[in-house]
Amino acid sequence: MQLKIMPKKKRLSAGRVPLILFLCQMISALDVPLDLVQPPTITQQSPKDYIIDPRENIVIQCEAKGKPPPSFSWTRNGTHFDIDKDPLVTMKAGSGTLIINIMSEGKAETYEGVYQCTARNERGAAISNNIVVRPSRSPLWTKEKLEPLTLRSGQSLVLPCRPPIGLPPAIIFWMDNSFQRLPQSERVSQGLNGDLYFSNVLPEDSREDYICYARFNHTQTIQQKQPISVKVILVDELNDTIAANLSDTEVYAKSSRERPPTFLTPEGNASNKEELRGNVLSLECIAEGLPTPVIYWIKEDGTLPINRTFYRNFQKTLQIIQVSEADSGKYQCIAKNALGVIHHTISVTVKAAPYWIMAPQNLVLSPGENGSLICRANGNPKPRISWLSNGVPIEIAPDDPSRKINGDTIIFSSVQERSSAVYQCNASNEYGYLLGNAFVNVLAEPPRILTSANTLYQVIANRPALLDCAFFGSPMPIIEWFKGTKGSALREDPYVLHENGTLEIPVAQKDSTGTYTCVARNKLGMAKNEVHLEIKDPTRIVKQPEYAVVQRGSTVSFECKVKHDHTLIPTVTWLKDNGELPSDGRFTIDKDHLVVADVSDNDGGTYTCVANTTLDNVSASAVLSVVDVPNPPFDLELTDQLDKSVQLSWTPGDDNNSPITKFVIEYEDAMHEAGLWHHQTEVPGTQTTAQLKLSPYVNYSFRVMAENSLGRSLPSEASEQYLTKAAEPDKNPMTVEGLGSEPDNLVITWQPLNGFESNGPGLQYKVSWRQKDGDDEWTSVVVANVSKYIVSGTPTFVPYLIKVQALNDVGFAPEPAVVMGHSGEDLPMVAPGNVHVTVVNSTLAEVHWDPVPLKSVRGHLQGYRIYYWTDQNSSKRNRRHIEKKILTFQGSKTHGMLPGLEPFSHYTLNVRVVNGKGEGPASPDRVFHTPEGVPSAPSSLKIVNPTLDSLTLEWDPPSHPNGILTEYTLKYQPINSTHELGPLVDLKIPANKTRWTLKNLNFSTRYKFYFYAQTSAGSGSQITEEAVTTVDEAMASRQVDIATQGWFIGLMCAVALLILILLIVCFIRRNKGGKYPVKEKEDAHADPEIQPMKEDDGTFGEYSDAEDHKPLKKGSRTPSDRTVKKEDSDDSLVDYGEGVNGQFNEDGSFIGQYSGKKEKEPAEGNESSEAPSPVNAMNSFV
Repeated sequence: MQLKIMPKKKRLSAGRVPLILFLCQMISALDVPLDLVQPPTITQQSPKDYIIDPRENIVIQCEAKGKPPPSFSWTRNGTHFDIDKDPLVTMKAGSGTLIINIMSEGKAETYEGVYQCTARNERGAAISNNIVVRPSRSPLWTKEKLEPLTLRSGQSLVLPCRPPIGLPPAIIFWMDNSFQRLPQSERVSQGLNGDLYFSNVLPEDSREDYICYARFNHTQTIQQKQPISVKVILVDELNDTIAANLSDTEVYAKSSRERPPTFLTPEGNASNKEELRGNVLSLECIAEGLPTPVIYWIKEDGTLPINRTFYRNFQKTLQIIQVSEADSGKYQCIAKNALGVIHHTISVTVKAAPYWIMAPQNLVLSPGENGSLICRANGNPKPRISWLSNGVPIEIAPDDPSRKINGDTIIFSSVQERSSAVYQCNASNEYGYLLGNAFVNVLAEPPRILTSANTLYQVIANRPALLDCAFFGSPMPIIEWFKGTKGSALREDPYVLHENGTLEIPVAQKDSTGTYTCVARNKLGMAKNEVHLEIKDPTRIVKQPEYAVVQRGSTVSFECKVKHDHTLIPTVTWLKDNGELPSDGRFTIDKDHLVVADVSDNDGGTYTCVANTTLDNVSASAVLSVVDVPNPPFDLELTDQLDKSVQLSWTPGDDNNSPITKFVIEYEDAMHEAGLWHHQTEVPGTQTTAQLKLSPYVNYSFRVMAENSLGRSLPSEASEQYLTKAAEPDKNPMTVEGLGSEPDNLVITWQPLNGFESNGPGLQYKVSWRQKDGDDEWTSVVVANVSKYIVSGTPTFVPYLIKVQALNDVGFAPEPAVVMGHSGEDLPMVAPGNVHVTVVNSTLAEVHWDPVPLKSVRGHLQGYRIYYWTDQNSSKRNRRHIEKKILTFQGSKTHGMLPGLEPFSHYTLNVRVVNGKGEGPASPDRVFHTPEGVPSAPSSLKIVNPTLDSLTLEWDPPSHPNGILTEYTLKYQPINSTHELGPLVDLKIPANKTRWTLKNLNFSTRYKFYFYAQTSAGSGSQITEEAVTTVDEAMASRQVDIATQGWFIGLMCAVALLILILLIVCFIRRNKGGKYPVKEKEDAHADPEIQPMKEDDGTFGEYSDAEDHKPLKKGSRTPSDRTVKKEDSDDSLVDYGEGVNGQFNEDGSFIGQYSGKKEKEPAEGNESSEAPSPVNAMNSFV
């Protein structure tokens, strides 16, 4: 828990003190303010065992406080040390610290000794511990000649180190000449004494540079011993002569054969060990033997402490930290190998230097009060307690009638000011001593409160609130707390009052906010102080980061949303594995999110969001698991190598946080298909071995791929190669066939074995054959590694039995299967007979024939082929270029249909038999005729020379008459201006005609024509066309004359004047505000210039035009010629004339012929467009 202590308008840092330490500050009765008279107190001193660096000045510390400030003096080796007489020694100003300047001159050894500091003032004297000053030492190894050591493999060996005795003791390690540490294991290890132990030696232990090094940390120097040479040789390398010349010093150990364990250290079956309380207990057992022994530890009369027990040096060293008297007992180490077990018992006794049970504490009393000093210590053996007063043994110190000594306690009664002194308690046994200073200070002081006035405490709700009231007074003041300006003292729940004056509210709530008053009273007076408490809402993480699993290279986001007290300002910090985030641009932090882009393997871990305010902090964590396809397996090893199997083992690579589901094993045949990998097998992801079936005579290499839910790893490195022994083939070629390429041969083909299937060198094939229906023996031939063999001189198309057997240098494959083939085919000899044709209709005929004898086919019957052609117009071209059509009928069919024939045609056909070699001779030609069919549409239809009442039609006959034309049929009907169809006229025209004129037609009328040809089989397809008769010129002239009469012009002017008057009246009434139904009037009197007019009712009408060659229903006419659009005819009457050259006479009347507007004519000139005449419209209006 952290508190923030804040004065008014200013924050303090006192809240950084942890709660447990805060409550231990019992300053009320122990710490005397420095402005009051008090005896000296030692505040700082050098350690009891003070090892100095002889290359630097000696600094012996002694600091003290007191009022008046104390003076200092020293003793050395029990006598007064006069620093003024030694120019190299000075005392630090305002301090008792000694500085001995040995860097300019002098030696550190001169000042070696036991020093003690005394701090004295008028109230007493405090003394320091006895400080033993010794310079550090790092001596060299003594010169010695080390003989080379020669051993037999399997013997044990101890290489002694025996480092020089230094101060402090050296750290020992073994290295070679290259300063590389020598590898250690269960077989080879360094003992606690620094020696190097070999349970048994191996040839790889041979080297000439076994060097023991001693590192002296205090002086930071390293000393080394002379190198030791060791040579290990195998037993069979020793001859009798060499063995006889080896001295005892050159050969260590008893035997190179396997043997049970024996202890190299400690010796014997039992030993004793003594250790001091609080130290580390280290027990060691090192054994030799072959095979290498394994060490175990037990405690005979108890169990080993779980949290304080550690095993070092490959189980050879047992360590127990913070050892206590309870750890005394018998410990047993057990050395075991396959040939035996030995035990060694170590009796451990834990002794103890003195340690405090209750150290003496400073005592402040007022005159006439009673008190006591207590000094209690323990140890093994139990320490002796002795007292001193102001540094003098109490037995010879000045007498004080107010004190009484009772063993480890001094009792004071009715003290006076002269009773003030510093007392020392010394607890000692053979393993050390304790020295404690405690003063008795007799003062008469009214209460004072040391805590700052108006301190502001801010505390998070539901947490403890600690309100400080540090005080001093003599006699000891009584402390009371009050809340607000009124009320009784706070003594009951929920308040806790501590001895140091602190008021604790264990669970502060919002209503705990307020002003609190601390009051201190004794018989000399009273003091009080106000402090203020504010309760804040706790900081909370309302949206915590969540566990995430992402694939390498993707992006992940963690959310952390914080809610806090509005008066506090939080800071949000992100940590990774409790450390700072990597300084990487891939990590970005916005208000509530941490985003990690391009995630890598190293990004996996625990991400923590920490929200800090000045009063509290909260955190939430989430784990990021980075997943990916597994890493490739490694360390592939082949074992159990047999002729047809091998065991493959491997070590899986990292699964990248996604469990491996299976391993895929592939092989490469370096002998036959180097660089090409094939699938071998798959095993579950929990297996790391696989038993693989092998084929003979294959140079195998294997590789393994791991697969998880995200995909497959890269392949591992290839294993070592393994060449299996050769064997006879275990299979024969597949797809054996026998087919002749010529009439007198047999071609035997097969799919050869690949190199993997050959099972050995010298792959060949034994090809055998004989006629199926004959009594001949098998004929065989051995051929090289090919895929076919040709047998010549065979009869034409004779069945043969064939077999192909594989063999190699080791032997033959199993007996092969027999297949049937045929020798070569020849062209068929006989044509089909009795060919006759049945005509089904004008486009379909059926052909029948008799089959040919099978022997005459001289091959595999594939079917029959019909050639047929028409000889129409054959006189016009060379018969060699007649196009023949072919239809083939598979198998042994004896009839077939000929579709798609042309009607009314002469056809010729013949039939041939077909085999694998080709076609046989053709049958005699057969001629047949197809009957008539309906003709196609006439090739063209044109309307030419239109007149007032006639139209002339011209056409071309059908391109495919499909028979003899009997006649043409012409149908036509008129179309009026409303697109309604008139009555249909049917007309028959002789077949020899290609032109026809229709007379007595209506003038200026559109007609639609339907035209088709006929044969005796029926009517053919029709062709359609449209045309318009011309306008009567006399009628047009009369209409123009009527339109130009004076009365007509006058009428038109009157109408125009009437309209103008109506418009003026409307305008006037509108300006006067009157209403006029314009819309209704406009609807009733539509403007003729903008209204379409129909021809029959005197109004303008639209005329649309679209091509359509179908007969039109009455009332639904859509013209086929181009449309005269409404917008083209709304502007002027000129548009209805022959062109833009129309003229007007002097009175404005139009001069010329009124007619329909002339449109662009079709390319053939047989169509025209008709528009309603505006003159007719005007006549209707009149």
